[in-house]
Amino acid sequence: MYLTRTEPEANLHRFYRMEIVRGLFGDWGRVREWGRVGQGGQTRTDWYDSEADAKDARFLLHLRKAKRGYA
Repeated sequence: MYLTRTEPEANLHRFYRMEIVRGLFGDWGRVREWGRVGQGGQTRTDWYDSEADAKDARFLLHLRKAKRGYA
């Protein structure tokens, strides 16, 4: 999932990327990367016991980002 937020008058050009990945030991991760469009961003992985938990966490984060103007 790739989200962007752009406000040219404020020189704001941001991106937020989320992905669900399977770990080596049967766990599931939500990988997220964020930063300014066109540049390298920061990355963080949060681990969950099941795929459903990881997808639920991704959905909740997507809702929070939508409220802040990401589309």
